[in-house]
Amino acid sequence: MTDTEAQERYDDIAHELAATHSDVELRKLFSMPAIYVKGKACAGFTQGTEMVFKLSGAARAEALNLAGAHLFDPGGMDRPMKEWVVVPAAHASEWPRLAELALAYVAGR
Repeated sequence: MTDTEAQERYDDIAHELAATHSDVELRKLFSMPAIYVKGKACAGFTQGTEMVFKLSGAARAEALNLAGAHLFDPGGMDRPMKEWVVVPAAHASEWPRLAELALAYVAGR
């Protein structure tokens, strides 16, 4: 998947969530495009080819088991954010489902 295709995939997911959930906003987080629900970030697009999701429990473990997935370390200071999982474009087919899980987790649904 090219950078452009990954960006388009993210954009489609973000706009779909915003269209179907009245409490979703599209803003920036750490200078990256991000999806917010109820004022809190739940997902974003980073490094031009990866989505990052705020997850917990089984959803977090499942995401981390995808090849190439890892914890998000936005500052590159070896201080990863324990609930945020970066999922590479190789698993873009999983992005919509993970985005819904992240939204539900952050929104408390």
